[in-house]
Amino acid sequence: MKSNIYNQVTDALIKQLESGIIPWQKPWTHGTFMGCVSHSNGRPYSLLNQMLLDGRAGEWLTYNQVQAEGGRIKKGEKASMVVFWSFIDKIETNEETGEQKVVGKYPILKGYNVWHIDQTEGITAKYNNKPVEYAHTPIERAEEVITTYVTREALKLEITESDRACYSPVFDRVRVPQMQQFEIQEEYYSTLFHELTHSTGHPKRLNREGVANIHFFGDELYSKEELVAEMGSAFMMQSLGIECAKAFRNSAAYIQGWLRALKNDKKLIVTAAAKAEAAVEYLLNGTK
Repeated sequence: MKSNIYNQVTDALIKQLESGIIPWQKPWTHGTFMGCVSHSNGRPYSLLNQMLLDGRAGEWLTYNQVQAEGGRIKKGEKASMVVFWSFIDKIETNEETGEQKVVGKYPILKGYNVWHIDQTEGITAKYNNKPVEYAHTPIERAEEVITTYVTREALKLEITESDRACYSPVFDRVRVPQMQQFEIQEEYYSTLFHELTHSTGHPKRLNREGVANIHFFGDELYSKEELVAEMGSAFMMQSLGIECAKAFRNSAAYIQGWLRALKNDKKLIVTAAAKAEAAVEYLLNGTK
């Protein structure tokens, strides 16, 4: 019965792919309107700094800014680092005359500490940066599968207000944004099952090459593993009866994007489907 479900989902995905270019849309909101911003001017931090701040949205301040506004850092709170590029003049000296001139600039990466406004006392937020939240009731059958798997495998699962969904094989840890950041609840579970499928590839589980060994973003093995993860998510959603046309179409769009990195070889979907089926069986039953 399950094999029939997997075959049906695979066929449906291929049909979607053959319909043309499908735009992928990030299924969760940033957590707030602006993400991580500077308290001094309201400007969003760079993408790199957003990642360094772990996507914790809201206003961030330096120690001096907190002091200047008469506030203080809460006891026990730790700072986070952000970075910026500073450009230094490159000087060339004439060996005969000793004359110096600027011939260019070279960058130096510098960093400094900041604290989230929630880590402070006596500081008032300046900007309307309140989280966009959607009300959802957890789907019991999905939560049961997730809890059983995470507990059985001693997997670290972090569900936090953030702008990232990822699996780290090094730490054996899955991170996803909170459910209330997703307008469509089914896309939350689709995202979570995608990352949980990745985790089944850990060396102590199914030992898939795209997970067990470190690969560069976008290379062939990385791309193939992304196909497996998204196929696994689609299989899980269908197996649990959590149907959503938009979530399914977004899965097709995601798969289509990675297929481009693999020269649009749709035969790879069948190969990925076999690995995804094994991943789902492991998620559900722990069998290899």
